[in-house]
Amino acid sequence: MSETGGVREVKSAARTVELLELLAARGDRPARLQELADELGVPRSSMYALLQTLAARGWVRTDVTGSLYGIGIRALLTGTSYLDSDPRVRVVRPYLDEASEALGETIHMGRLDGRDVAYLATRESHEYLRTISRVGRRLPAHVGALGKALLAERPDTDLPDGPYEALTPHTHTTRASLAADLAEVRSRGYSVDREEGVLGIVGFGLALRYDDPAQDAISCSVPVARLTPGREERIVAVMREIRAKIEATAPATGGAAHWR
Repeated sequence: MSETGGVREVKSAARTVELLELLAARGDRPARLQELADELGVPRSSMYALLQTLAARGWVRTDVTGSLYGIGIRALLTGTSYLDSDPRVRVVRPYLDEASEALGETIHMGRLDGRDVAYLATRESHEYLRTISRVGRRLPAHVGALGKALLAERPDTDLPDGPYEALTPHTHTTRASLAADLAEVRSRGYSVDREEGVLGIVGFGLALRYDDPAQDAISCSVPVARLTPGREERIVAVMREIRAKIEATAPATGGAAHWR
């Protein structure tokens, strides 16, 4: 049995978390009982009992036939509570509004979570409307402006060997390529994602250094068609100013509860 901080892992709790994470990762693709049992290496009978328990409590939902399973509404309510209770998110939100009003572009806040970045807040551009909000979603750290801004705050020895997942033809897929990009990020002070995560979109990211190393970052996403050299300079200038305001306002480690 694995241990965390010297305490033995509770197998049933770990299995429950693994199941919820698996269902969440599937998004709008519900799964059948046998699929979930096979994926997690759990006996079919045990998986069925776990699914029924979670469904009764709203963490899992099922279709009218009872044969398909997906993530339940309780996951949304818990996630909303996380966002509402986080002091850093509360501080950053008004500045995302300010950046969005100043630039007219989409502004994000994200947090590093393992090898991914979780989107915690977004202000959408009126010029570029997404059909699905990114809040609560994850993106591999190596493909976006948020992730690269945060990876650049860490030594390259922390980077996995690769190869990395490619979301577009422009995504870094090797450790050497990503490390070279991160060196440029450190030199200029911000990251640039040139269609590496989404074709047609360029992002500019800046780490928020109220933690060491930084855990959070902000970014501005711009359609390629609207990006000129002068526009790029304006975006970077505004985002630097917004970062300075956030870092001057964010709770210090010794203030409100500092989660890890």
